Amino acid sequence: MLWYRQPASVWTEALPVGNGRLGAMVYGGVEEEILQLNEDSVWAGAPFEREAGGGPAELARARELFFAGKVQEGQRLMQEEFMSERLIRSYQTLGELTLATPAPAEVTGYSRSLDLASGVATTRWSAGGVNFTREVYASAVDQVLVAHYFADQPGAIEVEVSLGREALPEGGLSADAGARRIRMHGRAVNGQHAGVRFASVLELIPTGGEVLPVEGGAGALRVAGADELRLVLAARTDYRGEADPMAQAEAELELAIWNKDAAALRARAVEAHSRPFERCRLELPPGDFAALPTDERLRAFAAGGQDPTLLALYFHYGRYLLIASSRPGALPANLQGLWSEHLEAPWNADYHININLQMNYWPAEVTDLAEFPLPFFEMLDGIRRRGAVTAEKLYGAKGWVAHHTTDAWWFSVPIGRTVWGLWPVGGAWCTRHAWEHYLYTGDELFLRDRAWPAMRGAAEFFLDYLVEDPASGKLVSGPSSSPENTFITPDGQRADTSMGASMDQQVIWDLFTNLLEAAAVLGEAQDPVVKSVAAARERLLGPQIGEDGRLLEWALPYGEAEPGHRHMSHLFGLHPGRQFTRQSAPELVAAARASLEYRLAHGGGHTGWSRAWMINFWARLGEGAEVESNLRALLAKSTLPNLFDNHPPFQIDGNFGGTAGIAEALMQSHERVASDGSEPGHLIRILPALPPAWTSGRVRGLRARGGCSLEFAWIDGLPVELLADWPAREPLRLQFPDGVRVAAITDFSGNDWGQFAEGGRVELPSALGEHLVRILLAKAE
Repeated sequence: MLWYRQPASVWTEALPVGNGRLGAMVYGGVEEEILQLNEDSVWAGAPFEREAGGGPAELARARELFFAGKVQEGQRLMQEEFMSERLIRSYQTLGELTLATPAPAEVTGYSRSLDLASGVATTRWSAGGVNFTREVYASAVDQVLVAHYFADQPGAIEVEVSLGREALPEGGLSADAGARRIRMHGRAVNGQHAGVRFASVLELIPTGGEVLPVEGGAGALRVAGADELRLVLAARTDYRGEADPMAQAEAELELAIWNKDAAALRARAVEAHSRPFERCRLELPPGDFAALPTDERLRAFAAGGQDPTLLALYFHYGRYLLIASSRPGALPANLQGLWSEHLEAPWNADYHININLQMNYWPAEVTDLAEFPLPFFEMLDGIRRRGAVTAEKLYGAKGWVAHHTTDAWWFSVPIGRTVWGLWPVGGAWCTRHAWEHYLYTGDELFLRDRAWPAMRGAAEFFLDYLVEDPASGKLVSGPSSSPENTFITPDGQRADTSMGASMDQQVIWDLFTNLLEAAAVLGEAQDPVVKSVAAARERLLGPQIGEDGRLLEWALPYGEAEPGHRHMSHLFGLHPGRQFTRQSAPELVAAARASLEYRLAHGGGHTGWSRAWMINFWARLGEGAEVESNLRALLAKSTLPNLFDNHPPFQIDGNFGGTAGIAEALMQSHERVASDGSEPGHLIRILPALPPAWTSGRVRGLRARGGCSLEFAWIDGLPVELLADWPAREPLRLQFPDGVRVAAITDFSGNDWGQFAEGGRVELPSALGEHLVRILLAKAE
């Protein structure tokens, strides 16, 4: 529960509700309640061909320049020939729903809250001897937004209700007191970029009282003398092919309220939200400030107080936000999730695929929200189709490519400046989420029909795109940037584009490795692309370690123009990748750690999402104290009063990255291993990076690669019991922390499997079949 003693005074204090497609920010006002509205497809712009004039000949000429050391000339050529214009065509607000009431003489007993388990935002207060309650929620079942207003005395509700928007191009407002409806329609426009047409309709359903017109109020109605008031809003655009968005919204509204009383409508919405939310639960020790309102807890925590349950709340909030902003059938969660008050949002609130969109979905699979990345995979299908055109026109390559960002129209070209836009591995990074979806779910149909075409097409592109470095004989990418960062050339010039940048190489290795493993599952080992990928992977330029022991961000030891840069791109192989682990490549992990420490020492982690990424790095390094320190920094420096992440400005990726980092500290399963030639599978590490303040706790519903669902508890920092729902798609390999041993291991039929445990390690062969497994642990002697 998030709760507060006062209404929101600014947007970043309001509380979010959403059903994946339709959402609102709830201010909780008394005299004036504002619900800022969003519908996920209210986008300016439209699809069109955006490829610049360059092509394979210009690419070859630029590569010659880079290999000859003429970095500035090569970068200038790529900027002139390859980069398309960056356009302002933004995700936009749907508008505002406002409730204005007569000013009360005195307000007492005020509170507002957001129940993460139910998805209901509630405001309560007393005035004039009357107790008022207002609930707001978004129904995923009925596809409407509902505000329900109660009073404990008959006839006490007096309110003027209105819809509005800062700008309504090609639109208007109307109110019909007889039908008790307010309608609003318009178009999303930024300059010359006209986008979708949108429509919303609001029905007022009072118990008692009457609905009256408002003189001069085109988009307003007044309710007088009501006992209760229910407001039900539906909204649609023509983005998904609806010929008449208003007719579609009206039909959805009718269906939502037909033969359903208020209790039934609410129950359907709560059940649809709470069912996935309740799959995973984290319990941590109560701190000193658990009884305080959320904003006061946040300030106390930032001042150094201990409050582990605030971090559990933050973990649950990240899952809540994903459920509310990314349901099947909706668009993916964008830079602001679902919620934006702007007509021109920061960075268009688009889909940055050079980390931000991927970070949005880091907690999905591991916290048992496997269906919620489906909008991401719809986007992947879209950029794959557009990216095939870009691959052919710009690079003369087969397959498909996408660069650092896209929007609701799925463009795939490099845009803006080379420092951020010339980065052709964004699409390849997206494909790892499709592969991981298979690893968690075991859905082979999804792997064959959705993931495999995307992975194979991305690999085809890189087989054509990679080029031999004449100095090393290795295959390198480029020219491209290391996302948004710059370097100093040997002659003292500042540049951003090079050959064989470390992140490119690591993402391509990851793609190739995932493709080879997917081919083994699908029986595609003889596919010519798979054979070529196996050969090319062996020739890739690998991670380089500099003279000071740090991983190089670029293939050459350039000087760093921004040693505290927010991106840590060259550590992709540590997280979210798995190219180097503490067991497989300790020297690379040590170099990654040195890079991380250096970046932090020079001001890194100053944005919310960057700090969240560092939490995940430290978890992979097994450093619980650093996880704790960086979680504290995330909440103290980069978290807003409503617990939204602060870039600044608000950007939702840090919420999701922080949630994923907490899960990563509790359980990891990225290491793919086989013991003594046995069948391959993933090693599941329990409490690999437990923060010291979390002395005891319990977590339920974490999922590991291979499909195992886990519940475990710990006391004094050591695990004491674990329950595993094991599908036996692969061996169950568990590694517990030092200091404990397996005391007993059984299934729920009472079979003793102690022979499969040794010290703090368990390995059950998949031949045992699907089982519920219980493990008891004791301190090692």
